[in-house]
Amino acid sequence: TDSPLKKNLLLKISGGNYTEFEPGRMRFHRSDFSLEILNTSRADQRLYEYSVSKGPEEEVWQIQLEVFEPVADPRVRIVHRERSNGSCWLALRCRAARGDAVSYSWGGPGGLCRGNGSALNLSFALGGAAPGCVCTASNPVSSRDAAFDPSQCGLQ
Repeated sequence: TDSPLKKNLLLKISGGNYTEFEPGRMRFHRSDFSLEILNTSRADQRLYEYSVSKGPEEEVWQIQLEVFEPVADPRVRIVHRERSNGSCWLALRCRAARGDAVSYSWGGPGGLCRGNGSALNLSFALGGAAPGCVCTASNPVSSRDAAFDPSQCGLQ
């Protein structure tokens, strides 16, 4: 014999009344029929099911909840530096110590600092105005910036 399918219920609504099976852990909003999970943790990341029975029929929706750790403040560091013929060439790397599904982008005035990914290669004339670069580390729940001033070709 096969084992029966078991599900843990968070909320059951019947005849206009509702029962919360984990009070204090979630909050049901009658106004828009939404369910809020309080103090979300990685353990909450799973498949949820929402079903509505109408007489002999049942409608079922499945929702995959993803939980992301926010991005920590990123740090920009110089991984390579060259000076020659009055120009400066920098290879920069941007990294956030924590965060899930982190993506990186670069920006700044004049377009010299534009790029995607954690690495940026930057070249500019020595003695002129060095571009200010900003690395943005982001994920679906947060975004953090780190500014980098390459004046004096990184010899600050």
